[in-house]
Amino acid sequence: MRKTLICAVSIIALTVTACSKPADDADHSMATEETSASQTAVAAEAASTSEPAPPAAAERADGGSKALPALGKIPTSLPQLAYEYDYRWKLEAGEIGSLQRRHASLCEQQGPATCQIIGMTKTGAEEGEVEGVLEMAVATRQARAFGALIEDEALDVGAEQVSAEIASEELSKQIVDTEARVRARSELRDRLTDVLRTRKGKVEELVAAERSLAEVNEEIDQAKSWLKEMGGRVAYSRVTVHYETGSAAGSNFLRPVQGALGSLGAIFGWIVALLILAGAVAVPVCGAWWVQSALRRRLTTPPAPAPHAPDPS
Repeated sequence: MRKTLICAVSIIALTVTACSKPADDADHSMATEETSASQTAVAAEAASTSEPAPPAAAERADGGSKALPALGKIPTSLPQLAYEYDYRWKLEAGEIGSLQRRHASLCEQQGPATCQIIGMTKTGAEEGEVEGVLEMAVATRQARAFGALIEDEALDVGAEQVSAEIASEELSKQIVDTEARVRARSELRDRLTDVLRTRKGKVEELVAAERSLAEVNEEIDQAKSWLKEMGGRVAYSRVTVHYETGSAAGSNFLRPVQGALGSLGAIFGWIVALLILAGAVAVPVCGAWWVQSALRRRLTTPPAPAPHAPDPS
């Protein structure tokens, strides 16, 4: 009986041990699977959050052929230039007015968006020296072509070109500085406006803020007007045409004769002027000498003897 009980207990113990081993193995395999899954998730997250390699590093990794990376173009702005064109023509006095009017009409034909007349003057009589000036504002893109049209009109009437000049003024720095000043003053204006809107502070401070706001607004308006003026000078070039008297280019034979005849008047004028100056100096001197001589003769002349009475015998 005792042996039978021992055998039964041994069989139960073996059965329990055999059943517990598969459970432990299953728990161990499940833990291993969970650990590997977590490691995989961590690796995937690290791969997703990692930043891509820079192009330079990629090129070095790929064994790129360039020694230095390619650099982008530096942004630059075109210079802001204000051009001035100056032309000078010489022609006969009677043709100056006609050519001046033709040039003015040529400007008006281009339209106000391309050419505008600023001023036109003419001085002198047609018999003597005549001078004329025509000032225009021409769109910068068409200024050179308009100068060619002016030349064609002048050559048609036989005018001779004395000079032609093109000058420019750099306004880029002034424009950039003025724009920066406008931005800075605009920010200051916004801050002063906020102070006045909130009404925080003493009365004296608010009054000072209002005064400063008025000054800032005046500076902003002045700077904007400067910008507008400089922009107009860049967009429109100033073209000035001078006219002066002179013989036409084809009359080379008469040019010396006309010059000599014109100089005769000046020579006669100088002679008359010298005579007037000489007379102005000589008349007082001669008058003083004549008065002095008369007084001297009167003082040095002895008195005349008294007449003798006739003898009564």
